[in-house]
Amino acid sequence: MQDGPEVPRSIELGAGEQWYAAYTKHQHEKSAASQLEKKGFEILLPLYRATHKWKDRMQPVAMPVFPCYVFIRANLERKLAILQTPGIFWLLGSGGNAAVVPESDIEAIRKITTSAAAFEPHPYLKMGDRVRVIGGPIAGVEGILTRVKNRYRVVLSVDLLQQALAVEIDISSVERIGPAAPEIPSAARSRTAKV
Repeated sequence: MQDGPEVPRSIELGAGEQWYAAYTKHQHEKSAASQLEKKGFEILLPLYRATHKWKDRMQPVAMPVFPCYVFIRANLERKLAILQTPGIFWLLGSGGNAAVVPESDIEAIRKITTSAAAFEPHPYLKMGDRVRVIGGPIAGVEGILTRVKNRYRVVLSVDLLQQALAVEIDISSVERIGPAAPEIPSAARSRTAKV
């Protein structure tokens, strides 16, 4: 887990060991990670600091960046030992096969969570998603998320004019409202333009 002194992470993966994502029972990430560590597995449970407000007080707490998930480095010969751990439901994958988490993703997560940079969970977004701006002077504007040279933009299309406007935004100030609208074939687009 991520709350103790920093341990050097340049250890090479053992034979047959790879990173996997285990799906856990809600709010059991820490206990499941602790149990897996006791079984000798290397675990990555990235945590961030949040302040929870109760009626009578506010208290800082360490919360999982990825709720209901724990990363585990293992050889799948020990899959049963993983799945018999209290709080673990299954390993993510498809067709009954556990999916490997790329080492580059694990290293990027480690680099962020062990740095002094401020970080927190964010809804998953991909380029082309329909988004709504939820903060700042343009809150409420909806458009398509794009990225140009590491800068995010929301593109507002004016269909009647067949023109668009792009505004630069902070990625943390948008929420996903749906996938990109299907592309209208050019023949259909020219028919609708002749209204």
